[in-house]
Amino acid sequence: MHAFTPQSNFTLSTSTVTRDLVHRFFEHQMQIDGGRNDGYAAWSDAGGLVMGHYDYSRSALYALAKEFVLADNFFQGAFGGSFLNHQYLICACAPVYPDADTAAAKPSIAILDTDAAGHYLPRLKLAQGAPQSALDGPPRFARSGNITPANYFGDGKFYAVNTMQPAYQPSGNPPAADDTAALYADPHRGTTLPPQNQATIGDALDAKHVDWIWYAGSWNAALADGRRPPLDARTVIYAPETPGGSPDFQPHHQPFNYYERFDPATHADQRAAHLKDYGALVADAGAGRLPAVVFYKPQGNVNQHAGYASVAEGDAHIADLVSVLRASPQWRHMVIVITYDEFGGAWDHVASPRGDLLGPGARIPALIVSPYAKRGTVDHTQYDTESILRLITRRFGLDVLPGISMRDKGLAAHGAAPMGDLTNALDLRR
Repeated sequence: MHAFTPQSNFTLSTSTVTRDLVHRFFEHQMQIDGGRNDGYAAWSDAGGLVMGHYDYSRSALYALAKEFVLADNFFQGAFGGSFLNHQYLICACAPVYPDADTAAAKPSIAILDTDAAGHYLPRLKLAQGAPQSALDGPPRFARSGNITPANYFGDGKFYAVNTMQPAYQPSGNPPAADDTAALYADPHRGTTLPPQNQATIGDALDAKHVDWIWYAGSWNAALADGRRPPLDARTVIYAPETPGGSPDFQPHHQPFNYYERFDPATHADQRAAHLKDYGALVADAGAGRLPAVVFYKPQGNVNQHAGYASVAEGDAHIADLVSVLRASPQWRHMVIVITYDEFGGAWDHVASPRGDLLGPGARIPALIVSPYAKRGTVDHTQYDTESILRLITRRFGLDVLPGISMRDKGLAAHGAAPMGDLTNALDLRR
């Protein structure tokens, strides 16, 4: 399977690990450019790679799309990258960073342009001497930080919108020197996000006594790796750093680990009940004991992320997992949604619906695999990441998360209907 062939006549394939492409909160909105989608090359740091594409027609996931349902109008819930969209997947919200202007994270507060009235625009301020054209080099900004300025969302708060690290291990930040139990990330580091306490889909499920688990590739190995002494090199968390290095566990892809209810000292029982390893997923599927709601995040080397993973390896991994699930005694009751956390920095021609200040962002692939699927169809219904939450909410009669209501209001304000809940992809009469 081949991608594009540049002027050098070097052909990239889906087995190639390319360099990464910028995919951050404000840069993404500048690339979308109000729906014109004409800023991807201008605001990228990867040259022509941003305009490339893969021929995916001979992949395992393409075969699943032909067999089941391809949702071709599915958008990432929030602008930007993996960190924020994993958070959005569980709470339809952005993480809060209280008093960021007096904390270690202060140097990471983004600097934005403002309108004539002094209101923030979703546009980073350019640095002095920044290139006038993408042909002259990648853009340079006064500060493309991880945190919004206070009151960007109109409530006086600071929000983390680009990659921050969880306060609990496994984290990209090591324990502090005085943390003898090594359960926490160093809170004095500017990228350690304070514990979160917003309402999540996990809370909503618990309120209705519905079992759920978040499984993650190499979770157990990362837990042990995170508890190494601060000066020791890690071998699992963001490691090895070489392209395709295994397992390259990504702690910023583990959204529940950012939440106070999963504090490893005071809520060890909650961690044990709801945060588990991929090995447990395979065992539970084989034994027919999967909970009612399951989330799964692959480890880094098989998550198809540009910069450190190939498309082909992730394709094979997910196809293998689907085979495991189809062999499970629980298969006849399953609905599997396979989608991506974000757009990876690559251009797409379809304009994003106008919603709220968080998103939705670019269009992303999504497959619905199920005995209930309207097999062999393409579903054109408008969906985004929180459509998964809508489906769970509908199925189990849960309280609606505030972020879902906010998205509805944002869409309505722009003359659009709410996002679908994925049931248009299903034949529920079976």
